[in-house]
Amino acid sequence: MHLKTFPPLRILTSLIVALAICGGTMASEAATAATVPSPSTTVAATFVHPGVMHTADDLARIKAHLAQAPWSSGYVALKNDHYSSLTYQTRGGHCSKVVRGTPSQCINEFNDDANAAYQQALMWALSDDPRYATNAIRILNAWSGTLKSIEGHDAPLAAGLNGFKFAAAAELIRYTNAGWSAHDIAAAEAMFRNVFYPVIKDFAPYANGNWDSGCMKAMMAIGVFNNDWGLFNRSLDYYYNGPSDGALTNYVINTLGETQESGRDQAHTQLGIGNLAEVAEVAWAQGFDLYAAHNNRLLAGFEYVASYNLGNNVPFVPTVDTTGKYRHNTISNLDRGAFRPIYEMVYNHYVLRKDLSAPYTRQVADHLRPEGRTPYADNTGFGTLLFTQDAIRLLTPRGTGSAPTGFAVCAKEGGICKISQGTGLVAYGAHGVWQYREVGVGHSIDCSNATFSDPLEGVVKTCSMQQ
Repeated sequence: MHLKTFPPLRILTSLIVALAICGGTMASEAATAATVPSPSTTVAATFVHPGVMHTADDLARIKAHLAQAPWSSGYVALKNDHYSSLTYQTRGGHCSKVVRGTPSQCINEFNDDANAAYQQALMWALSDDPRYATNAIRILNAWSGTLKSIEGHDAPLAAGLNGFKFAAAAELIRYTNAGWSAHDIAAAEAMFRNVFYPVIKDFAPYANGNWDSGCMKAMMAIGVFNNDWGLFNRSLDYYYNGPSDGALTNYVINTLGETQESGRDQAHTQLGIGNLAEVAEVAWAQGFDLYAAHNNRLLAGFEYVASYNLGNNVPFVPTVDTTGKYRHNTISNLDRGAFRPIYEMVYNHYVLRKDLSAPYTRQVADHLRPEGRTPYADNTGFGTLLFTQDAIRLLTPRGTGSAPTGFAVCAKEGGICKISQGTGLVAYGAHGVWQYREVGVGHSIDCSNATFSDPLEGVVKTCSMQQ
């Protein structure tokens, strides 16, 4: 058995992975090491900036189409929203503690400023009007200068959902020449590391899956903003391998697309799959194709949820979640048909980036167009403006080729990959189809289907480690 650990300066907690080990490990490892390339020849992995939801190419595409449909109507929806107003007044600055629970404290201010910081940053990036940048910076500085703790029963939701929007705003402001000072950037990094991360570091294995996925998306976004592969990789690993409800195959529980919360209500179901899509979109910007994970399982989830909420009958398998607390024997019609603006991003990825079919997701996207803001600070929204693609555009993400870009082969299938350097992230697969695990430098992992599950049946695979 190998223990899965993390470098202590990067990660505050450890995960344990049970691995099935065949006999002759030392001989296998020696034989494998003799046949794999030296990792020293591989370029170290770097982050793309801006790279939380919107890259420089994304922003250029949007700006080029602001006067054209459907982008134009989406831009009007963003510009006319209250949180995008040039007269918006920062509500934070006096809140050293946010409590999401009973009684609550400063949570309304937290929600409002998270939305406003993100939308003001977007308006700056798209309009080049420095007044929006000034507003976004004022909001970010107000919170980084005062916030000391996030507490309450629902603290992981507050830190996850709001933290994602604050990090997305900070990433845009930092990397678009908005005039944010180095001192203030460092204060924001410290806030994310010292206030937000401790609340989400263990995810939420005791709750419904939308809690986990909220933690995941905030952790990944903070990893990008703080240039911390340890945080990014923990979120990436949890998406594939997390033991609780928010991991992809624990949330979209089968290939039919049924979700862990389908029997609860349709509002939380849409929040959960929307969170997972946002994780996938951040990862895509960094070159990892989480949308394709487990044979496009996320697409199956969106098609199932969209179809049911359009009024169609869908199959339902009675289920119990990973905690054993949440049992559902029938699908819930609570909030059925109350669509949330989470569909454009997913429709545009699968249909226009990947040339796949998503008929029900497309129907909902058409119905909602132009998408506006989500309730509270739940998801990013405004997908018509932000994610409409020009045409089919097949990108080459990091995870393609004989090994993902920025990775070096460390073992063949059946061998042992010893992580001697790099970030501790291991990819397993072939031909651009990969599963990922976070292992930790100085540790080893079996290069096998038993450890990673099989991302590509009938094909000999390799393990490679991120440099």
